[in-house]
Amino acid sequence: MTPADVLRSATVRFWPALVALALWLAASVAHAGEPIRLWHAYRGAEEQALDEILASFEGEVDLLAVPYDAFASKLESTVPLGEGPDVYIDAHERLGDFVERGIVAPLPFALSPEAYPDKVIAAVTIDGRPYAAPTSQKCLALYVNTALVAEPPASVERIAALADALPDGTFALAYEARGAYAHAAVLAAFGGALLDTAADDYAFEGPEAARSLEFVAALIEAGVVPEDADGALVTNLFGAGQAATAISGPWLAADLDRDQIAYVVVPLPTIEATGERMRPLLTVEAVMLSPRGAQNPAAVDLVEHLSGAEAAAIRARVARSVPARADLELPPDPLREAFAAQAELAEPTPSTAAMRAVWEPANRAIRKYLRGEVEAEVALAEARRRYDDLRRPPPPPASPTPALVVLGLLCLFGAGLLVHRARKLGPGAGLAALRQSLPAYRYVALGVVAVGVLVVLPILFGAGAALFAGKPHAMYYVGLANFTQILTARGGSLLATGSFYVVLAVTVLWTVVNVAFHLGIGVALGLVLSRPAMRLRGLYRVLLIVPWAVPSYVTALAWRGMFHRQFGAVTGLIHAINDLLGTSLEPIAWFSNFSTAFAANVATNVWLGFPFMMVVTLGALAAVPSDVLEAAEVDGASRWQRLTRITLPIVAPTMIPAVTLGAIWTFNMFNVVFLVSGGDPDGTTDILVSEAYRWAFTREAQYGYAAAYAVLIFLLLLITSRVADRLLNRGPK
Repeated sequence: MTPADVLRSATVRFWPALVALALWLAASVAHAGEPIRLWHAYRGAEEQALDEILASFEGEVDLLAVPYDAFASKLESTVPLGEGPDVYIDAHERLGDFVERGIVAPLPFALSPEAYPDKVIAAVTIDGRPYAAPTSQKCLALYVNTALVAEPPASVERIAALADALPDGTFALAYEARGAYAHAAVLAAFGGALLDTAADDYAFEGPEAARSLEFVAALIEAGVVPEDADGALVTNLFGAGQAATAISGPWLAADLDRDQIAYVVVPLPTIEATGERMRPLLTVEAVMLSPRGAQNPAAVDLVEHLSGAEAAAIRARVARSVPARADLELPPDPLREAFAAQAELAEPTPSTAAMRAVWEPANRAIRKYLRGEVEAEVALAEARRRYDDLRRPPPPPASPTPALVVLGLLCLFGAGLLVHRARKLGPGAGLAALRQSLPAYRYVALGVVAVGVLVVLPILFGAGAALFAGKPHAMYYVGLANFTQILTARGGSLLATGSFYVVLAVTVLWTVVNVAFHLGIGVALGLVLSRPAMRLRGLYRVLLIVPWAVPSYVTALAWRGMFHRQFGAVTGLIHAINDLLGTSLEPIAWFSNFSTAFAANVATNVWLGFPFMMVVTLGALAAVPSDVLEAAEVDGASRWQRLTRITLPIVAPTMIPAVTLGAIWTFNMFNVVFLVSGGDPDGTTDILVSEAYRWAFTREAQYGYAAAYAVLIFLLLLITSRVADRLLNRGPK
């Protein structure tokens, strides 16, 4: 073999390695001048611990705190585009979904079995590869108020027995009984589970699940556990000494003041009815690499730094969190040790994509049964059907040929119209008219570009997405299949809860009722405040505009608290009336049936919406000629006649656009419906826009299906507004 042949053979053999080395060097150079982007959802002591850990890292880190509820959606919208973080800290149960979407990259290093327990490594491992570096463990445990309870009860039944000896208004046990996450601990004691990990299938069904629900319902009925308790209520009750015990995670300790309440934390008790201990779900917080960050050696170094033994010791000291590592010697800490003991008994939350589809059906089944709407078996069977509906395969791919043919015909039709118009104008007339219009085009060019980018393009992209289905990272063309499924109620009953037609009827009723109240109250207040003789009119106007000025989500959350059956302001008012008049009115369970839940939503939205109509009315009344009113008064017209025959007819043309705008706002008023009733009971108060949100963000991220809902909403509003405009502005021929 000649030297040339040897050189050629070596080149062929080693060129892939040379290319890989070149790419690695190029990536290193590209990332050399950029800080490492790190996203997290920490707050309080955990954020302080993270800052201390990063202080010892040799490299520049761009730190961003993202709210936990929005964490996954922000990752899903940025990482696939090559943006977003290089490194992020999140819960392990999202890993399966992240792997499917290509949001997370496998770790370039192995996890040592000596450093981590087996179940922690298993929690972050998918298909035999680790996708995250564990940092800490979180789960539920039992908080015990030592001022009310001498010794931590060994069973839930013993906790229930404390109720008779507690002060009035104090609960024996506070926890989020209506949530599937907290109920999983009870379910495990009865031998059930939310997901069958072996088959990766829904498991919240059968006699074990029914018995667990009946057990919790009995505790609520006996007054041991508060009704409709959420995390904020649990914190308030236990922090104020109104709960002898509470089931919560380490986040509760961060909100408690040791000077106001003395407590200890112990593992969850047993349930005597089964003889088994409650076993909560375990969350392993871990550091993950995005595909972009996996190409940056400095980002890999940051992952190792954040998951190292020194970082774990800082978290344990500052945030009192349970480290994921098993090779640490830490100083004594009763709180951390209690949660560490509970973590050993906890079961890791499944990280498969199927687990994300479990939460909504399970939550609805639990709420529906605990509110006494149906039997446990019925609620569980309905939850199973909902899970199967969420996990059903998307429509098969469709040929784009028909759509391309239609698009081509439309283009030909448009071209034909342009040619016809050019011939009609005559040779050169069109160009001359264009030259004359150039100055005008310069004035509107910026507005056209802004509207095109901010309005037209999103509408076109949304309409286009409605023609696709599948996972967000692997969507494919399905034509009108999404619209077909929506309009046929996905093969079920057209009048079933959640079908397009039922939700549309609720949305129309919601819009009509709200706009009627907005208009009636707004016009009435506008007429009153427009009277010159009224003193302090300016003060009243400012006060009445306040509901409109406050952000809608703040108002919605405040009103939701007011409607709480046990602790809401409305219930307090009912108790005050009973004490004053000697009546026996019962507090209203506002979100247990459609009529009261719908009324709660309407009351909140009316409070938000009437100031707009009032302001418009005040402006319209300022344009009513005073001399016409004076002439009518001289002619003997009464005040009612002047109002109905002069003022209102003059004001009406101004109010019509306001009513149209108010109807569109109300039709799409997501915040109130989502935050006040949350769709309860059982999704019956959902409107079209909240239903579209659920398909996009809580039901397998079916963006194409949600986009089809959005297109239908747009078409409904467009057609309705155009028809109303024609009818209202139709004059005599």
